[in-house]
Amino acid sequence: MAHIDLGVDEKQFPGVTGPMQYRPETAKPLNELAEVLLRAPHSLPAGERELIAAYVSGRNECTFCCASHSAFAAAQLDEGMDLVDHVRADLDTAPISAKLRALLRIAGAVQISGRNVTAELVADARAEDATDLEIHDTVLIAAAFCMFNRYVDGLGTFAPEGQDAYAETTHRIIDVGYGSAARTPAA
Repeated sequence: MAHIDLGVDEKQFPGVTGPMQYRPETAKPLNELAEVLLRAPHSLPAGERELIAAYVSGRNECTFCCASHSAFAAAQLDEGMDLVDHVRADLDTAPISAKLRALLRIAGAVQISGRNVTAELVADARAEDATDLEIHDTVLIAAAFCMFNRYVDGLGTFAPEGQDAYAETTHRIIDVGYGSAARTPAA
């Protein structure tokens, strides 16, 4: 049970969706931010941006965000959940591009502290052809997910167990985006 009464059935509105029902006026800009960062036209594929969100959420031990964004990433990456799990377990040996690995290292540094992003990490990403926009958005995705993770966990929200629990939400996010997440019950 969440630390406060969100006024909803937490099994129907788990994780961030419960607090978004509780405060729709804050849900709107948070969902707009997620939409821009994770789905809007961008040079990184949406699956890779979701992978950054899942990676940071896993490092933050945020069960709901890690599970949901892992599912969203897996649904948009050819290699599916096997790749997501490999990246989260061992970034150094995961079968991803050198550019994505360098960007995930930047995201991991942001997860610890923004000051942990060094000129060397940025130079390494640029050496792998990461653009300034990709570096910028990686930092912003990582920072935003630190906030989202703390929002979800700080309120003690419910997180369903198992990837099957995220299937319906995965299809909804991919089909219609983050604006629907706060208004519709989760699977």
